[in-house]
Amino acid sequence: MSDSDTTRDQPSTTPQIDPSAALSFTIWPPTQRTRDAVVNRLIETLSAPSVLSKRYGTLTFDEASAAAHQIEDDAFSTADASAVTSADGIETLQFYSKEISKRMLDTVKARAPPDPAAVEGVATVVSE
Repeated sequence: MSDSDTTRDQPSTTPQIDPSAALSFTIWPPTQRTRDAVVNRLIETLSAPSVLSKRYGTLTFDEASAAAHQIEDDAFSTADASAVTSADGIETLQFYSKEISKRMLDTVKARAPPDPAAVEGVATVVSE
């Protein structure tokens, strides 16, 4: 009898995988490394010339750094508090992303110099 005959005679068994030992992937909460990358990107966006800075101006590096940390921390806390029970957390991650965008716009709008045309229009209306 050859080796191939003995192999065919043995019953084939499929290895059973323990579901608890399976690889798990979650998207929420993000790792600290990811959160740090978000903060760094916010600093870059707030302090460097961009479409956003053309309209609202740029912040100094120190102002951008403080604002970026505050924006990310507030967005993370808000998203974490309202975390949707989901297997992968995608809804929470999307909420976190939207919160960051909203808070970034609120920050630059609050720090933007007044629009001269808007101020002139108000002065015209008041003086009439």
